[in-house]
Parts: sequence; C-alpha cells; structure tokens
Amino acid sequence: MKRRWQVLLLCALGAATAAPTSVAAQWILVPMDGAQQNHLRAYGLTYWVLNQEEKGEWLLNYRGGSFLLPDLPGVRREAAFRGVTISPVDPPAEARIRATIAGGNMEAVPLERAPKIAIYTPPNATPWDDAVTMVLDYAGIEYEKIWDDDVINKDLNDYEWIHLHHEDFTGQYSKFYLTYAGAPWLQDEVARNQEVARRSGFANVPELKKAVAVKIRDFVEKGGFLFAMCSATETLELALAAGSVDIAAAYSDGTPPDANASSKMDWSQTLAFEGGQVQTAPSVSAFSDIDGHQVNTPWRKELGVYTLFDFSAKFDPVPAMLTQNHVAVLPDFYGLTTSFRIDRLKSATIVLGQEAGWAKYVHGNLGEGTWTYFGGHDPEDPEHQIGDPQTDLALHANSPGYRLILNNVLFPAAKKKKLKT
Repeated sequence: MKRRWQVLLLCALGAATAAPTSVAAQWILVPMDGAQQNHLRAYGLTYWVLNQEEKGEWLLNYRGGSFLLPDLPGVRREAAFRGVTISPVDPPAEARIRATIAGGNMEAVPLERAPKIAIYTPPNATPWDDAVTMVLDYAGIEYEKIWDDDVINKDLNDYEWIHLHHEDFTGQYSKFYLTYAGAPWLQDEVARNQEVARRSGFANVPELKKAVAVKIRDFVEKGGFLFAMCSATETLELALAAGSVDIAAAYSDGTPPDANASSKMDWSQTLAFEGGQVQTAPSVSAFSDIDGHQVNTPWRKELGVYTLFDFSAKFDPVPAMLTQNHVAVLPDFYGLTTSFRIDRLKSATIVLGQEAGWAKYVHGNLGEGTWTYFGGHDPEDPEHQIGDPQTDLALHANSPGYRLILNNVLFPAAKKKKLKT
C-alpha cells in the first residue's frame, strides 16, 4: 500500500490554491462553520462524492474546514436528501474564496478518492457499542467489519483506514469480571475469544490479542491509517510493549500476571507511549498509569474540557486536517481510557487536543503510515455505562466531538504533495 499523505511543505503558495484541472470551475460550498445544519452528514456527502469518482477540496481553516464539491445535479440531490447546507459558488465567488485562503492561515487540499474503511469489531457488537460505527452509519459512509480471524489470516492492505473497536488487547476483557462476573454477555465474550484463540493456534486469549496487535502495527508501518478510541489505544500499546511478558490477569485460567512486568516492557515496539507502569493487580480496574483519568478506580479524576490546538494549514496540514471544527473547546467524556499522561508520550507524538495536564487526542507516524488516538468512549455520552441507550445522533448532528472522528475518516482521501526543496 502506498502512503497517500505525508506531512509536507508547499513548493509555492500558488500551487496550494490552484483548482484541480480535472474538476469543473463551478463548485458547491459545504460550509462547516455555524451555518451548517448537519455537520456530520456533510462528511458523508463529501465521501459520497468521492465514491462517485468525483473530486473535491477541503478548505482547511476556512469557515470551520469547509468543502468544495463539484456542482452536479446528483450532488445537490444528495445534499437535500441528507439535510446538508450548501451554497453554489460561481467563478467570482470562487476567486474570492481562493484569495482569502491564499492570504491567511488556510489551505485548499484536493480530495481524490474515498478510502476503503474497516471496523475491527466483535461479531456480537451492537451498533451503539462504538462511536465510530454509529457516526459512520449516521453519516452514510460505507465500511466493512473485521475481527481477529480476519486480522490474523487476511491481508489488511485491502483497506486504507482501520478503526479499532473499544477492545482490550491485553486479553483481560477490560477487567469486566470485577463487576459483571456471571453476566451472560461476558461469558459469551470469553467463550468466543477462547474459541478464536484455539482455532488460530494460540495458547490463550492474551497471546491471540498480542498477535493481532502486531498485525495492526504492521498495517500502519506499511502505509495504513489507524484510528483508535478508548481502551483500544492504551491496551494496543501495552500488548505491543509486552512481547513475551505476561501482563494479563489471565481471566481465562486464573494465572497471575508477572508482577515485574513494567520493568520488562519493550516500548520501542509501540506507536505513541513509553514508560507506562502496568497495573497488574487483578482487583484494580485500570490497565496502566498511561490513562490520566483512571475512571474506574478510587483515584478517578473529574471531567473538564479539552482544547484543540491551532495548526498552520500551510505548514502543518495533517494536524490541521485532524482538528478542523466549528469550536475549539469541547466537553470531555469518559472511557475506560479517557486521556493520556503527557509524560507517557513519545517525543514524536503530536498532541492535537489537551485537557489540563492530559492529552485527549494525539497523532503520529510509523513507517509509511499514520495513527490517531482519541481518548474516551462516546463524545455525546460523558459517563457511558454498559446497557445505556444508544446515542441518537440526529440530536447531535453538529457534535464537535464526532467531527473529530470524521476528520480522520476523510484524512486518507487527501492528495499528498511534493516535499519543499
């Protein structure tokens, strides 16, 4: 898989604002500031246009990260069907937009084709278990589902963008047995994972999950785009760093974890974090000290707000793309992993959003690919509990938290540019 975007400098200002010659001069503007009545479905409209083999542009830092789409009858019909605010752009209006972009901290990034998306999710997962699945369904963006068998046995290069469901890659089932021991859904989950481990030739579930974590890391290194939320962020890293070290409480057979696991971890294999201290006490519902909020412990931190950083669209286009929004300060929300301690981040990790002393939203590169981690479970359900009703995104069509997810979905569609010489 060839990498479709790099963090690049522009050769010349004029190249940044020139319209692609293959796209008609007549455009439709999809505003992404306060004028937009449905921000989430605006991403779906843009994805739909790309999926029709048309092209568009992402106007970074212009009116909340607006989109320019070709003015075709089908696009207007789709916008009306989806309830997305649009406005026609004639040549004089286009010239004014491009002059504004050229003169400010803005950039026009060509969008070339819709990325192929996979969601790593359990076969029994309900749609409302995962914020990414919910918002893709609501926005009307196509995806496929994969699980451990697919990761182990198939070529992930068939996909350009993979999202990790809120999985525990340490194989401890998120320590749910502390609260939900005997619950039928947990027993089903244990049995299902043990069967996959047995079928795939692994001694136990922790070993299966470690192998899955390595395959996902390889996907990124070869040019893939990875997006993870909640516990998948922290536990993927712990599984990669653990190697042959037993860090799991091994819920399946009662084997105690290695009490000296923290000193044996190899953080050179991870993407974002280093130096984390593993929580090996089976009675404490936390994975490590990487998470700043420690939601299910007696030392839990209260929620506040997190702030998105302002990046140069011309010189830091990737971070700028991932932080496009109509607001800069957002309410925080819990997950099994809610935030990331700053002192546990590798030096190359880019902080995109931060609450107090914790990072909320981070990004980085590995080999030819990129990864993004977003702490928390559901941007519109601050204290999500198992069994809570589904979030109705029709009531949150302008959610700034869900916009961050969708920024990542469109990110692989951006055309890479040449390095400045």
